[in-house]
Amino acid sequence: MALDAPDASCAPDDGPPGMAGLLLPLLGGAGNLTSVTNCMTRLRVTVLDPPAVRRDELRALPGVLGVVEDGTALQVVLGPGVVAKVAPELARHVELARHVATVEPVEPVERVERVERVESVEPVTASALADRGASLRAERRARNATPVKELLRRIAQIFVPLIPALIGCGIVAGLAGLLANLHRLPALVPALTACASGFMSLIAVFVGYNTAKEFGGTPVLGGAAAAVTVFPGVERVTAFGERLAPGQGGVLGALAAALLATHVERWCRRRVPEALDVLVTPAVTVLVAGLVTLYGLMYAAGVVATAIGRFADRLLANGGAAAGFVLGGLFLPLVMLGLHQALIPIHATLIQEQGYTVLLPILAMAGAGQVGAALAVYARLPRNGSVRRTIRSALPAGLLGIGEPLIYGVSLPLGRPFVTACVGGAFGGGFVGLLAQLGDKVGSTAIGPSGWALFPLLKGSRGLGTTAAVYGAGLLVGYAAGFVVTYAFGLSRRSLAELNAEDRSSIAGRARELSGPSGD
Repeated sequence: MALDAPDASCAPDDGPPGMAGLLLPLLGGAGNLTSVTNCMTRLRVTVLDPPAVRRDELRALPGVLGVVEDGTALQVVLGPGVVAKVAPELARHVELARHVATVEPVEPVERVERVERVESVEPVTASALADRGASLRAERRARNATPVKELLRRIAQIFVPLIPALIGCGIVAGLAGLLANLHRLPALVPALTACASGFMSLIAVFVGYNTAKEFGGTPVLGGAAAAVTVFPGVERVTAFGERLAPGQGGVLGALAAALLATHVERWCRRRVPEALDVLVTPAVTVLVAGLVTLYGLMYAAGVVATAIGRFADRLLANGGAAAGFVLGGLFLPLVMLGLHQALIPIHATLIQEQGYTVLLPILAMAGAGQVGAALAVYARLPRNGSVRRTIRSALPAGLLGIGEPLIYGVSLPLGRPFVTACVGGAFGGGFVGLLAQLGDKVGSTAIGPSGWALFPLLKGSRGLGTTAAVYGAGLLVGYAAGFVVTYAFGLSRRSLAELNAEDRSSIAGRARELSGPSGD
């Protein structure tokens, strides 16, 4: 059953008071949720009936920074810290509700309505832009609901739960490196290194577990098949005339091993008699998947992983400025199309192969261009208090790399500012790529954060100070380019006249007119 919103006294860790209880009815109730997870900033749920989600009320709920839809997958942007408290509490509500008779929620709905009446009333202009952003999201979702995109989404779901551990271990690794470079507390450095490296040495097991879980297998069997790749004894196995190395193939080998294990397990479940299933199916799954992994998948995945690392190195060494310009400029459209999820395994492979991913700091420049564009819109609309308030409230999140509020609330509905934000990201990415081409590579030891939140995770070819300076300068270039290009070309004369108009009675209609690709 969908529960009443809990009192703060019974949910001390529920983020903002009662947030999980408020979200539950807006998501369609406990019976509408099939999974509840989170990454660093987003609550990720899978729903059975998308129309049952009360989207307008969800977006209006105080504390919700944005809502991103992708079929039955729904992402509610709550921000770092808050989402880590709300997600487990929401999962607890769902679990409890499934053990009680189903009743229609009353109190949470009344509380949401009361909050909306008192706290979340916004001027028409910002509301119109938000509605337009939601409409654009829905259009893109409908156009891109393809098997390829669905596969990318499922692959992303494998790695998203690992992001908190990657971030934590990356920060600890950075601290260990800093102490080592400063020759401070030498006795503590090995302990910090062990804390940082333990997870990375076993990441293949977690990838295998999540892969089987996502694709319908038994998670622990997926983990068991993937664990073969990191077992030290594989160095005594010869495949294709070469001795294998523990960890060869990295996360790609683990992903392939778990996928194979899932298919083998499902094949066995259909054919093995029930009386023998508990013994035969696990044994055959581990044996077949393990042997194929050892004598084929590990070697092939190792070749691919090595090729990815070499390609990234050559790309930045030979054409860093051009590559950075293209990557920084295209990342926001890739996010809009959902294609950025294809980069997650590449990031993870680079981190495992080289200790950091050189692509993430370049891609993070797209967020800098978005911030610069939003500041330019703010400066160009001195009489539009509604849009300016939206920008002020979303800007801190944007600086920390959470771009959805600015994208869907401001730049994308207005049209041109989204394009000029991409231009700002291109200049920032080009700058970071140019410095990498000159020998100052900047990388990240984890995936997930961007903007200012990426500083603790930076690692590069030079010292930490140089690496941080290059990345910081890249952000400034992205801010400046996004601001200048948007200020000059982001809004047409008609757009400026109408968005700065004092008559707010027809703002909603004008906002829809202004939201075309050209901004006219």
